[in-house]
Amino acid sequence: MGEYLLELRNITKRFPGVLALDKVELKVSPGEVHVIMGENGAGKSTLMKIVDGIYHPDEGEMRLYGAKTVIQSPMDAMRNGIAMIHQELNTVLDMTVSENIFLGREIGRGILYDKKAMKREAQNALQQLGLELDPNLKMRELSVAKRQMVEIAKAVSMKAKVIIMDEPTSAISDKEVDALFRVIGEFRSRGIGIVYISHKMDEIFRIADRITVMRDGKTVGTYEASHLTANELIAKMVGRSIEDVYPPKIPHELGEEILRVKALSSGSLFNGVDFSLRRGEILGIAGLMGAGRSELVETIFGLRRADSGEIYIGSSRLSIKSPRYAIRAGLAFVTEDRAQSGLNLKTTVKKDMSILTLKQFCRWGQVINSRKENEGVDQRIRQLNIKTPSRNQGIRNLSGGNQQKVIIARWLMSNPQILIMDEPTRGIDVGAKYEIYSIMRELAAGGKAILMISSELPEILGICDRTLVMHEGRITGVLKKNEMTQEAIMKYATGLGENIEDAK
Repeated sequence: MGEYLLELRNITKRFPGVLALDKVELKVSPGEVHVIMGENGAGKSTLMKIVDGIYHPDEGEMRLYGAKTVIQSPMDAMRNGIAMIHQELNTVLDMTVSENIFLGREIGRGILYDKKAMKREAQNALQQLGLELDPNLKMRELSVAKRQMVEIAKAVSMKAKVIIMDEPTSAISDKEVDALFRVIGEFRSRGIGIVYISHKMDEIFRIADRITVMRDGKTVGTYEASHLTANELIAKMVGRSIEDVYPPKIPHELGEEILRVKALSSGSLFNGVDFSLRRGEILGIAGLMGAGRSELVETIFGLRRADSGEIYIGSSRLSIKSPRYAIRAGLAFVTEDRAQSGLNLKTTVKKDMSILTLKQFCRWGQVINSRKENEGVDQRIRQLNIKTPSRNQGIRNLSGGNQQKVIIARWLMSNPQILIMDEPTRGIDVGAKYEIYSIMRELAAGGKAILMISSELPEILGICDRTLVMHEGRITGVLKKNEMTQEAIMKYATGLGENIEDAK
């Protein structure tokens, strides 16, 4: 066996109108955590999909365990000892946890699978991650965070020699991150090579041995993690230094109250929630996993039914029975899971962006005026600086940050008054985050009201005007800008205090 578990030489990949990878190099040693960093669109995920057999390179070669290897498919990668945890979850929602973990490599022969053995092995993999989860549960019964942990458990159960983790912590709690890092430490001690993609700087410097930086589809260089600072790493990623992580606030006065929620409750998910939102305000919702944040905004948008309570837009009380009613009332909703509920990955930028507002581009209410549709889409592409070769590019070929901007553009075309954003920067890099924050600042300065959920406390502190903190389905704290600190938010998020006077 050669010195490296995995070696990529001069890997080049082209898509229509895009040179996605240009002679990329990567070498991963046994027992190494090798982090790949770069802005969205740098080519990180594309490179890993080549290793996993989803894409095939146009040029270059791969070596596994010192031997030249051609990976034809993900199943082929699996047979060669490669496991990949994808950023966009690939779970089968109507199958059980254990069935997902062993999908494609079931224990047994033909249709006579040994379900007891699969359940036992699945339970063992979950326990290694410190996760108490019934293997018989259907995947659709789990939160996004739990589905992410099941994907990680799948890799644990495979006993692979090379494990690729593409944003594995983007939707999981700090406790689950700690469990994952313990498992990564065990992998390292067994000589397993880990390729790790993340945009979270604190994670990178906790676990990385070496870091390869990519930019615009090329390899910038490979560095010892201990020899880099966070600022040096960012500069290598973006090709420039970023002085401030958050754009400056655009001076503007807050307008009148646009959203009022009174005593809103939904079963055991959340209870007695009261708050208001003003025009021009960015209002954060913070809390630990399971606090009821996503369930609250899903109810406001009509994705869930409330048991009791009232919702007002301006002075009008609304009965939001479905998202259609919410959209008509001037609400928009950027969901936390781009792949599952945010985008149609089988369509183009143009079709995805204009789907909500086709009536705007119709002649006589029936025939689509393609020229007007193209103009409307192109205007939003320019406004949000969406990096795409054309409006007809496939959505799945865009980076995560640009996909997120397409979702925001689609909602802006409906001219909403209130924009609900659930984890709007999940899984995107520091440069793309800055652009999303800038868009939010501009929208707020223009009079839009934004309700934002984030699990990243620095993001809450950096972008929000006020913050609601939830604990076990209740608002336990409402913090003004000058009161917002990580310590204060965690105090209310863990139920150690209560301050809700300003919610009303």
